[in-house]
Amino acid sequence: MAKANRNGGDGGPVIIKKYANRRLYNTQSSKYITLDFLAELTRKDVEFQVLDAKTGDDITHSVLTQIIMEEETGGQGMLPVSFLRQIISLYGDSMQGMVPQFLEGAMDNFRKNQRQFQDAIETAITAGPFGGIAKQNLEMMRAARDALIPGLSGSKKALRGN
Repeated sequence: MAKANRNGGDGGPVIIKKYANRRLYNTQSSKYITLDFLAELTRKDVEFQVLDAKTGDDITHSVLTQIIMEEETGGQGMLPVSFLRQIISLYGDSMQGMVPQFLEGAMDNFRKNQRQFQDAIETAITAGPFGGIAKQNLEMMRAARDALIPGLSGSKKALRGN
């Protein structure tokens, strides 16, 4: 799946600085933000990079891992224990270098298939004699979903604040 590559104002990724007190600062909006905000940026395909404010090191990977950990412990568990064990067992294995590309490709294919399935369902629903009404209902349901559960739609808008 190709990312939307939503960037900061200068064409590059939004730069987030993480300070020693664990606070995150969005340099684009000049505001302090939360991990939840970064998760939302990720859901909206906004590119960002997290830098250690003191050293300038790129710590995006560890921050994204932290977001996954919070999602998993917050009742939104998506990764089965057996899968986590398999991932852990591959660290240090001769195949470790191939795992990231394989997982990324598998996830890209999953998202592509998900979009194709959603498009097929929508086409099937709106193709009948009541297609116009069905299309209006789908739009109203999307609007309600977006209002009640922000970020679920995969919209591509860049977020600008907290």
